[in-house]
Amino acid sequence: MKGQTKAAKKKEIEVKWHLIDVQGLMLGRVASGIAKILTGKHKTNFSFNQNCGDKVVAINVSKIALSGGKEKKKIYFRHTGFMGGLKKESYEKLTLKKPEEALRKAVKGMLPVNKLRKERLNNLYLYRSDKHPHTNIISK
Repeated sequence: MKGQTKAAKKKEIEVKWHLIDVQGLMLGRVASGIAKILTGKHKTNFSFNQNCGDKVVAINVSKIALSGGKEKKKIYFRHTGFMGGLKKESYEKLTLKKPEEALRKAVKGMLPVNKLRKERLNNLYLYRSDKHPHTNIISK
């Protein structure tokens, strides 16, 4: 059976915890790295049809950086589904209410749109400061 690819079974998938301090790092670069870890593309037993990704804890999310004056220029759009229901929110206003939501939206946009997307996003834990409840789980 030389040269055959073996699909990973659910029992064989080992889930690790990753702690990422995003203070001073660029939003897009951090989001793409987190998306890669959540999908499990960094593992040798990666498969598209299973959630073989790891869990990610990101700390100091309120201190993440944007380049080129995007703090004022960047706008997030959503639609209510009704006529004239286009809602706009700037990055500045979004971070005043929920600083972690900008990183969550960036990671969500970089994940593939399929049935595993919600499951992978549930493995992402974002915290505004460096204090988090996962200290006993994460090994450095």
